[in-house]
Amino acid sequence: MPEKMIGMYVHQHWAYKHPYAARTWTLEDWRGYADGLHRLGYNTVMIWPVLETVPEPPTPSDRANIEKIAQVIDLLHNEFGMKALLTISPNAAAKSDVAAKYTFEERPFFYCDFRVDPGDAVALGRMIAWREELLRPLARMDGLVIIDSDPGGYPGSTALEFVYLLSAHRKMLDRLRPGIELTYWIHVGWEAYCRYYATAEFAMGPDEEIADTVRLLAAQHPEPWGLTGGRLPAIIAMGQGGRMFSFPYGAIEGEPSFPMTNFGGDGAYNTGKSPGPRGIMGNAQTHCVQLPNTFAFARGAQGLPCAEADYLQFAQDLLPGHGETILAAWRALSGVDAAQMAEAKSKLAAMAAGPLTPGPLKGLLLGEPQRFVNDLLMQLDLRATLEAFHAAVFAEPLDKAQTAASLAAFVAAAEAWQGQHGYKNNWYWPRMEEALRKLDNKDVNKALDARDYTGEGSTPFEKVQSGFYQVETYTPGLIDAMKRALGTLR
Repeated sequence: MPEKMIGMYVHQHWAYKHPYAARTWTLEDWRGYADGLHRLGYNTVMIWPVLETVPEPPTPSDRANIEKIAQVIDLLHNEFGMKALLTISPNAAAKSDVAAKYTFEERPFFYCDFRVDPGDAVALGRMIAWREELLRPLARMDGLVIIDSDPGGYPGSTALEFVYLLSAHRKMLDRLRPGIELTYWIHVGWEAYCRYYATAEFAMGPDEEIADTVRLLAAQHPEPWGLTGGRLPAIIAMGQGGRMFSFPYGAIEGEPSFPMTNFGGDGAYNTGKSPGPRGIMGNAQTHCVQLPNTFAFARGAQGLPCAEADYLQFAQDLLPGHGETILAAWRALSGVDAAQMAEAKSKLAAMAAGPLTPGPLKGLLLGEPQRFVNDLLMQLDLRATLEAFHAAVFAEPLDKAQTAASLAAFVAAAEAWQGQHGYKNNWYWPRMEEALRKLDNKDVNKALDARDYTGEGSTPFEKVQSGFYQVETYTPGLIDAMKRALGTLR
């Protein structure tokens, strides 16, 4: 019986700084991270190389990225015995004139892509031909995973057109190297996302539509093929469950997500304990920040315990001799206790002043241990200043001077941490939003509202596209709005 998958998705969509954004990783970063994953029990890595926005002709940075990913596939196979999957959106393609203005590392996706009409045979053929050229150096991949939505879809398109699109990729893969598996990633549903583009009203597709799409695909006999994503009960009920590995998106970290370490609770662990028939895939966006949940997910997937002592040993394997301090920082980040945060910061600062020698899981740190410790300190600053601001804005009676001072401290901490990692996109933090809404400041409210993914446009599709544009710069816009709000409080 084949080994069940325990996978990690490395998502390269969002452009921010090294080593936080995977698109900035060096080959040695990849080697170290793969080593750490392998030691935790992961056996598969899925990579989005973001080929959709590669212009014709490719920039030197695009060629370098493709060459690097080819080397990553080889090291996963040869050094760690791991499988390597790639993923691609169904019908996104580059606006070459716009995309060519950016390096791969800096390119914003939603400014540089358009959607190919899968009912246009000429346009679809052109897209497949270009993808074949880009994927040829990556033909040693074990499989290609194609999502049915986000980003993908076209107003008015049908499930049959989507299946023909998948079949065109199947034929392309056979030309590249026979045996590459084609996997349909079930998410919103093709027709449901096409309705979203046609109406600007979002709704998940019903199971019946997903099942119909899978039946249409099965009738094409696109062997070898598989399924991933959600709707496992519906897939099992129709007799295709054996093709499925589950992909509970967001169990480790949501995406797009402002970089903050997730710790506490048993969500990642319990999700890992519930794989599909072929295994399970996890995902993270800022991998060097999401170490606790990366560990917990793998423990659950292997049926291993994940108690306090296990987290402590994991932290020790990152930085031997400092496990207690790291674990205390993770605990403090998961709560709202400012005193606990202050104590954790004090111990971390003392730890950072001495020598730091990484342990067997050093590859997960993606660089110098000093940066890892500094990241924790900056996150604790942000959490602590938010708690002070939250307390001040909800105090009765309101002290405007205290509220202004606490907001200023929070903005400074947010700017410092955002400046460290450079992430610019969606930032959803309910406790922060609760406090900011309490200000009832028009600039802040407008900035918060920009996260709804619906913007201006003459058609529903243009409104959705405009909403995606807005999210490309959401975080700097929110920080700027908070700065302006300070002026009304002082």
